[in-house]
Amino acid sequence: QVQLVESGGGLVQPGGSLRLSCAASGTIFSLDVMGWYRQAPGKQRELVADITSGGSINYADSVKGRFTISRDNAKNTVYLRMNSLKPEDTAVYYCNLRRRQFADKSVYWGQGTQVTVSS
Repeated sequence: QVQLVESGGGLVQPGGSLRLSCAASGTIFSLDVMGWYRQAPGKQRELVADITSGGSINYADSVKGRFTISRDNAKNTVYLRMNSLKPEDTAVYYCNLRRRQFADKSVYWGQGTQVTVSS
């Protein structure tokens, strides 16, 4: 069992920055992949970025060069630094953990944190 607790969302002007944090508690394994998804009104939830404990990273094309994902394995925490924010980045951002063990492919979600980019 895993619980994910997020923080860092808020209101920011276009061009501004935010840093999201997600702390995982429970049993965390080295194969677990952590990341961020987002969902804007009327749209499907989409992957923003994810990262393995070894540091392998995937980014959505829309955020490459602007967002940076990182992970502190000792703290079981994943971060998302968002720079040069655009109005189209406005969404609820969800922390995600996916188990990759052979016998356990469980998926866990945080509660979501609102990011609003507006002038």
